[in-house]
Amino acid sequence: MSIEENERIIIPDENGEEQLYEILFHFKIEENGNSYIITTPAEEANESEDEEIEVFAFRFEEGDNEDDIRLFPIESDEEWKMVEEMFHTLVEEEEE
Repeated sequence: MSIEENERIIIPDENGEEQLYEILFHFKIEENGNSYIITTPAEEANESEDEEIEVFAFRFEEGDNEDDIRLFPIESDEEWKMVEEMFHTLVEEEEE
C-alpha cells in the first residue's frame, strides 16, 4: 500500500468503534528500520493552523494485500524520542 499524506484511514478505538483519521506524515526511521505514520482525527484535520490538534503515532507494517497495513503501538521511550524528533523535523520543514 502506498500511504499518502492527507489520506484517510479507519482505526478502531479501544471499544472497537471505527474512527476516521487523516494521515499527516509517514516516514521510515533508518536507525531501527521501522515505518511510522502520524495521524489526527479527521474532524480535527481541518482546524485552523493556530489551533493545536491531537496527533497519534503508530509503527506500521504493510500486509500481504496492498490495502492492508498493521498498526502497532510505540512502546519504548527510545522509540518515542526518535518518532518525536522526526515529527518535529517534518513539521518545521512544512512550515518553511
